Amino acid sequence: QVHLVESGGGLVQAGGSLRLSCAASGFAFMNYGIRWYRQAPGKERELVAIISASGGITYVDSVKGRFTISRDNAKNTVYLHMNSLKPDDTAVYYCRALVTSQLYWGQGTQVTVSS
Repeated sequence: QVHLVESGGGLVQAGGSLRLSCAASGFAFMNYGIRWYRQAPGKERELVAIISASGGITYVDSVKGRFTISRDNAKNTVYLHMNSLKPDDTAVYYCRALVTSQLYWGQGTQVTVSS
């Protein structure tokens, strides 16, 4: 059974940093890409970053140069390192996997950036 569990969110001041983790289980993690999304209050869920199985990386323009996505296949975990955080980064952050044509989401972790 596929499970994704996010952690690492919290309250941080503008300019601060956080590291989010997405721990995966129930599938051959190293063979699948993982995506991070976020959803701010009253807004649609938006893509933040992608890391493919081969390590290819894509970021949404608003986080380029500030966020870094990485993966540790030995730990079945994907990380999102977030630096220079802004109040606009406040959202619930989710990781997502597409496994055998089915989408799986974690429960999300709240990130709140105060000004």
